[in-house]
Amino acid sequence: MTQHLEPTSEKVVWTGRVLSGLAVLVLATSAVMKFVKPADFDEGMQHIGWATTKANGLAVLELACTALYLVPRTSVLGAILITGYLGGAIATHVRVDDEVLVQPLLGVLVWLGLWLRERRLREVLPLT
Repeated sequence: MTQHLEPTSEKVVWTGRVLSGLAVLVLATSAVMKFVKPADFDEGMQHIGWATTKANGLAVLELACTALYLVPRTSVLGAILITGYLGGAIATHVRVDDEVLVQPLLGVLVWLGLWLRERRLREVLPLT
């Protein structure tokens, strides 16, 4: 058990909430951009080898995973699904030799935020 974080302090929980909120903001913005399709969106999709017609489906998937992450009862499932989604994004960008930095950092943000705000997760994954 993580003795240095038990009992859970309000600062730890709020730090986790803020980090999780930042991750949700990035994921939601990404999904909205897939619906809005701003200028150069088609070029970007073509560059990574995805048809623009797949954007709405990807956006729905991204929002569904994010919604699961937001609900405390399903937050771990949401984090797992977001991790899978980000893994696909990383693989897609690596395949076309794009720089990959944001996706792994977002994954760390998702899990760190959840770990800090969810005592049950700290019990299962103690970092001591």
